[in-house]
Amino acid sequence: MKKTPLPELVGRIGQTAVAKALRVSSPAISKALRNERDIQVIEHDDGTFTAEEIRPFPSQHTAA
Repeated sequence: MKKTPLPELVGRIGQTAVAKALRVSSPAISKALRNERDIQVIEHDDGTFTAEEIRPFPSQHTAA
């Protein structure tokens, strides 16, 4: 199992490949990068990928 920050993985294998691996849309990856979300992608030993986000608790939604 290996954890990689989302921007680093996108830089290594590309946005489309990351989106496909996480079963989300490419625009979802783009938005996460644009908003600088702290997302770690986990590559499991069986070759599958999952992701987790680190954020403050309680989370405060701020208006733009």
